[in-house]
Amino acid sequence: MGQYFKNMYDSMASIWIGMNVTLKHLFTPSITLQYPDEKWEMPERSRNQLFNDIDDCIGCDQCARACPVDCIYIETEKVGAGEDLGLTSKGTKKRLKLLRFDIDMALCCYCGLCVYPCPTECLVMTPNYEASVYDRTDLLYRYARPEDYDAAPEATEADESKDEEKAVETS
Repeated sequence: MGQYFKNMYDSMASIWIGMNVTLKHLFTPSITLQYPDEKWEMPERSRNQLFNDIDDCIGCDQCARACPVDCIYIETEKVGAGEDLGLTSKGTKKRLKLLRFDIDMALCCYCGLCVYPCPTECLVMTPNYEASVYDRTDLLYRYARPEDYDAAPEATEADESKDEEKAVETS
């Protein structure tokens, strides 16, 4: 009979402890954010999405060499004798044409190791943490603008089909 009352006491004590926890949280204000309308403010040095200010990039390839997962693709070309690409915002002369500067964020491990060696500080981690896409190919960010350097535009399929039609007509 003593065991019965001991079990009753233990169950009531357990219920009392649980109710105290419930009552304590019942009267404290909630900290829930209504996500699409309100967003968390990221800390100052958080490592999120990469961004490259292509106007300041000199194409030195130091960020691509520092990347442990090789998610930065850079292709450059030397400037001709009479060409002048201008200066960066810090006064560094551009000596290379950037033909390609792509960052594959699907491969990126968000370590930030590519940001530190950049001499012009054009590659930065942004506070943007929302990078949801339906297709992984949309995570390949292309920054270089070859048309800025008067590069020849690539032939499209429509141009190729027109060339084929002209070849058939002439034969």
